[in-house]
Amino acid sequence: MTRGPEDQNFIFAFAEAQRLLRAYADKQASRHGITRAQWAVLAKVERAEGLKQSELAEQMELQPITLTRLIDKLCDHGWLERRSDDSDRRCKRLYLREAARPLLGKLAGLRAELTDTALAGLTPEDAQRLVRQMQIIKENLRGAIQHHCHREEKRREEHYG
Repeated sequence: MTRGPEDQNFIFAFAEAQRLLRAYADKQASRHGITRAQWAVLAKVERAEGLKQSELAEQMELQPITLTRLIDKLCDHGWLERRSDDSDRRCKRLYLREAARPLLGKLAGLRAELTDTALAGLTPEDAQRLVRQMQIIKENLRGAIQHHCHREEKRREEHYG
């Protein structure tokens, strides 16, 4: 379905906005001695302490080796710790260290600052509508990926029997 001239610009505008937001967040996070990616790890662990590294990698859609490097740095700074799982020695669970809490407080203020900057010029109603629309877009894309994966799986089954 064609929607008009905005079709030509949507993907590029969306991707450019995401790239600029990431670049700005990285620049601002560096004031606190942290990267945006490290910040994202801390924020996820804050919301779900005791999360397995493998679960976090899946949630963040990161390769395990990439996440391991991020966690290593956070542990080196004393902001995060790995603990062995009681039921599976191979598994490591992630917990915030006390030193991370003041940093996360500062980063919460930074998140508000980034949001204010990105949404400047939008009314609160427009900002809420934008977030709802982005959720719809996200779900549309997630569904399309799942549908595509299911079709690929089915095609392989038919081909290889």
